[in-house]
Amino acid sequence: MPVRLKDIAEELGLSVVTISKVLRDHPDIAEKTRSRVLKRMKELNYQPNLAARSLSTGRTCSVGLIVPDLLHPFFAQIATAVSARVRKQRYGLIISSSEEDPELEIQEIDHMLARRVDVLLLASAQPTAENFRRIQDQNFPYVLLDRRFPDLDANFVGVEDEAVGRMATRHLIEQGCQRIAHISGPEVSTAIGRLKGYMDEHAAHGRLPAPEHMISAGASGDHRGESGGYDCTVKLLATNPRPDGIFCFNDPVALGSMRAILDAGLRIPEDIAIIGCGNLSYSDFLRVPLSSIDQSSQLIGEGAATMALALAKSHKAAKSKSIVILPELIVRRSSQRVPPPLSKNEGWSVLRRG
Repeated sequence: MPVRLKDIAEELGLSVVTISKVLRDHPDIAEKTRSRVLKRMKELNYQPNLAARSLSTGRTCSVGLIVPDLLHPFFAQIATAVSARVRKQRYGLIISSSEEDPELEIQEIDHMLARRVDVLLLASAQPTAENFRRIQDQNFPYVLLDRRFPDLDANFVGVEDEAVGRMATRHLIEQGCQRIAHISGPEVSTAIGRLKGYMDEHAAHGRLPAPEHMISAGASGDHRGESGGYDCTVKLLATNPRPDGIFCFNDPVALGSMRAILDAGLRIPEDIAIIGCGNLSYSDFLRVPLSSIDQSSQLIGEGAATMALALAKSHKAAKSKSIVILPELIVRRSSQRVPPPLSKNEGWSVLRRG
């Protein structure tokens, strides 16, 4: 028979309430008693009955996470950071992928709600906020990750995407690029914001990008982003004059773009400079190391988990909060056409460089 709280309580001469408080890290339990109970639980391999606890508390001690693509290292890194943070609070994490499909996302949301997770984290593929108003009507707590809706008052953790677009475009301009193309992503806030930043930075420098230099790759993940980036770049290479710099929606798109350029016998960055977004962990190990905008996936995951835990433990509705993380330019070989300036101590300039 499984070991019960009652069994441990009787053996240690304590009440079931005391044992239960130890499990919940209640502050009014003496450290000596806490250590004694935890030691005996470990010896007996005690496993809490989560179903029974859920029935009595109305909570499952679980967090749901839905992302558009689990193959994309950016979302995988966020999931890892969320998992590490919620685990410390003895919460479980249930992960699902929407495959960038709005209809599939709705199904996954319904599955999460049916599992009665305490709070939901989402990087949404939805074109509008309509589905989230349905969740709000149920008073169900959720946090938007990476992607947001301008007309929805909701908890959010992510980067400032217009700043991403401005930063990447400004860097290519500073590297001497005259014809900068942009390969965008799906019709979500991240792609929309980065495109706006790209356009705004051109305007700030008195430029107007050619319409044929703004192409949508459509997808955002690794396996689709790379092929989309490749196909879009083939089209860009056929324009006359062709671009001498390309800002890609994310790093997977940039990888496909780089392959198309190299397959055409052109040089990176001498003929075409490339910059992506996401700062994937393997960017330094590519044939041509990829410049990128770092979105701080670790901070996004940690911030989202902290916000989710606060919502899960709260007994009343709270005003929505936003954590907006500033992006950082990471310069590597793929865009570095101009030697970086040296500081007085002969180190790199203020930008971090791979």
